[in-house]
Amino acid sequence: MSALLGCGAVVLAGCGAMPVTGDVKGVGASQPGDSQVQVYAVPPREDAEPIEIVDGFLESMTSDDPDFRTTRTYLTTEAARTWKPSEGTTVLAQAPNRNGPTFRDDERRTTDTTYTLTGEQVAVVDAQSSYRPLAPTDYSQTLHLVRQKGPDGKQEWRIDIVPDGLVLGQSDFKRLYRSVNKYYFAAGRTDGGAALVADPVYVRNRTDPVTRMDTATQTVRSLLQGPSDWLRPVVDSRFPTGTALRSDVTALAPDDQNVLRVRLNKKADKAGQGACRMMAAQVLFTLRDLTSARVGQVELQGERGPLCSLGADEAEEFASDSGSEAPDSQYFVDDKGRVQQIPGSSKGSGEPEPVAGPLGSGQVAMSAVGVARDEQQAAAVSANRQHLYVSSLSSESEPAAPVVTSQAVKAEDRLSAPSWDGAGDLWVADRDPSGPRLLRLVAGAGKPQEVAVPGLGGGRIEALRMSADGVRIALRVSEDGHTTLKIGRVERHGSGKSERASVEDLRQAAPQLAEVTAVSWSGRSRLVVVGKEEGGVQQVRYVQADGSTSSSGVLPGVNQVTAVAAADDEQLPLMADTESDGIVKLSPGDNWQTVLKDGSSLVYPG
Repeated sequence: MSALLGCGAVVLAGCGAMPVTGDVKGVGASQPGDSQVQVYAVPPREDAEPIEIVDGFLESMTSDDPDFRTTRTYLTTEAARTWKPSEGTTVLAQAPNRNGPTFRDDERRTTDTTYTLTGEQVAVVDAQSSYRPLAPTDYSQTLHLVRQKGPDGKQEWRIDIVPDGLVLGQSDFKRLYRSVNKYYFAAGRTDGGAALVADPVYVRNRTDPVTRMDTATQTVRSLLQGPSDWLRPVVDSRFPTGTALRSDVTALAPDDQNVLRVRLNKKADKAGQGACRMMAAQVLFTLRDLTSARVGQVELQGERGPLCSLGADEAEEFASDSGSEAPDSQYFVDDKGRVQQIPGSSKGSGEPEPVAGPLGSGQVAMSAVGVARDEQQAAAVSANRQHLYVSSLSSESEPAAPVVTSQAVKAEDRLSAPSWDGAGDLWVADRDPSGPRLLRLVAGAGKPQEVAVPGLGGGRIEALRMSADGVRIALRVSEDGHTTLKIGRVERHGSGKSERASVEDLRQAAPQLAEVTAVSWSGRSRLVVVGKEEGGVQQVRYVQADGSTSSSGVLPGVNQVTAVAAADDEQLPLMADTESDGIVKLSPGDNWQTVLKDGSSLVYPG
């Protein structure tokens, strides 16, 4: 079966003539290639040996076989009925190896046999389509085969014990699936400016074998089913419980007026106009990068007809996260310890100028800065990293007392660079070995609140970056001689002055990197990470918030990066601090260019 894959099961665009001479070689199910490669499932041949059944089953799983009907022909009648391929996906570094007995001619009458699938597991995708990367671990699973009487009365080998879900090598997984973002609202923020939060999931690149839905419809279906378990505690959906697509909806595309009509079941009729508009905003943001034509308007339809409609321009009101009107401005600390601004194109010439107030005057030398997203306040850490100051950027004022002071002896054990979330709260880490703390200042003022991080264990937070939505935090954590990247969920408890926050359910975001040097959010569900693999060289790459990566995520090389800054708008340049070239930038489609030879800690608002 495996040797026949090249001539009967795979179709390549622009494929030439089939060679008819040379050695016959086995072809693994997982091979590098793009999403244009399609694998077609073929049923088992008559009198197939057990190894052929196992190989055929594994190869068939990498196809777009409708409802996996052909794939199920490798299973016994009962196993074919009960096998649930949509229960999740195990992702291995390579296609699974299979180990089992070999048969001599006199053993062909054996009634059952077992094969073991092995490999290096690197990720898992659950039944909700949520991806979770894993540090490479050994994978082992059993397939049991028996002889079953076929329609013609002959005994044929078939698999009777099979794990639910799919087992795919990385290259097949990337060929078959794509990462998409579905959107929910940050919990507890129900006003018109409620922040939309991206919830990344993986859906089939083409038609889903089980539901027969196209990619856009799969994504909307996932949106209606609700947020992933990890994100659920901190987000809300405006769709009434039980809302689903009509049973006959398998394709979604805008009409020639760029209007997308989404037909929902009667549960959607319960929504009022305000909630319905927010539902439409969730659909618009979810589908804006998924359809071949731009969706200009979404119309939601219930059982009794249209419920509401929302234009793409109107939906922007729901994307508000207290952001700046000029988010292309950048800030840095010059060689004299002064905080300076590089105005964006909407503000001026782009020449650096000191910010208003004490942070720009140089009365206290600074080493790192963080600017609120509305650009009305900034926080800066003193040159010795002992004190954190907060000051207005809109008016001149006298230096105020520090809002946080570290008691650590060494500068490297004191305060991290600060970060602001979309709600206007300020976060900083005190790395004092005698009492490391993660601190939050509501609206950048008042007494610092210590934030619990239950999953931190013996690790220490070296640096942090808050997401614009305020419900996720990226942490650079040192432990056991390595510094890795973890993503935590920010949960808020109580309200008003009694509100407290905690960081829950920490997850490895880049387990393939043994050392992470710097990190910044880049858009709503992506981070740019600087680090290196074990024994490798430094690289700059994009990582999704769920920890997934792609081969196209690696950026052009730049040497000795110590810090990185990206904007919420992914079209703005990526900035980096380097030891040798100063502050450099990478614009889309360009190479790295030096911006400032002197200066450090360049940041966008946030």
